[in-house]
Amino acid sequence: MFQTMIEDDKIQNDQTLIPSKNVKMMIKDVDFFYGNQQALYDVSLDIIEHDVTALIGPSGCGKSTFLRTLNRMNDTIPGTKLTGEVYLDAVNIYKGYKDVSMLRTKVGMVFQRSNPFPKSIFDNVAYGLRVNGIVDKNVIAEAVEETLQKAFLWEEVKDKLDKSAYLLSGGQQQRLCIARALAIQPEVILMDEPASALDPLSTSKIEDLINELKKNYTIIIVTHNMQQAARISDTTAFFYEGVLIESGPTKKIFTKPEKKKTEDYITGRFG
Repeated sequence: MFQTMIEDDKIQNDQTLIPSKNVKMMIKDVDFFYGNQQALYDVSLDIIEHDVTALIGPSGCGKSTFLRTLNRMNDTIPGTKLTGEVYLDAVNIYKGYKDVSMLRTKVGMVFQRSNPFPKSIFDNVAYGLRVNGIVDKNVIAEAVEETLQKAFLWEEVKDKLDKSAYLLSGGQQQRLCIARALAIQPEVILMDEPASALDPLSTSKIEDLINELKKNYTIIIVTHNMQQAARISDTTAFFYEGVLIESGPTKKIFTKPEKKKTEDYITGRFG
């Protein structure tokens, strides 16, 4: 098994908390602001290890904003502010990481539209490894094959690794981006509507992939597709106007929600 060269001393261990059993990430009392505009209100949520957690809600409800707080992607937007706490394995990610890039090796992200680099298929997957200091060609080659296999893509591309990633179909490009995220061995994978731009067959492959990946990774996915959330997630969290209205086991949320607003959204009365 290949290893990325990441130094644990980049974590400030005084910013720790003992989490509940099987909780991979713990979000406590999070408010988030774009300048003076508040986008999230007092959000608290536990993310269970090796579960798929679906974030649902109408457009503009704060799902993607919340997702990006989990690897500090919002830090790249000027004028934003977060209050509250976000823990990964008991470490407060907003205080305990001296190097945000290290956090993002542990919490990878796959975006709504596939965004392969203008490089070969091989170099797309190898990119993160090289950035993190891996230089051994054999280690890189092993990692590329391993992650492409994990992404259910190896058999489709193994004879054209030197070809441009742009020659792949949309669904293949998205699986390549997932492979690229897996190559640096994250523990959590964030997915922002990864299948929204894909055809039904490609969507089915992505969903099959997610179900396989949760054996080894914790996955948090934003989706507008209620059927998709019901099919692939273990836990569902419903957001509305920046507020986490309700969260719980997916079967319960979809069959017997506690909040009327959740029921109204699930049954299509709005959204």
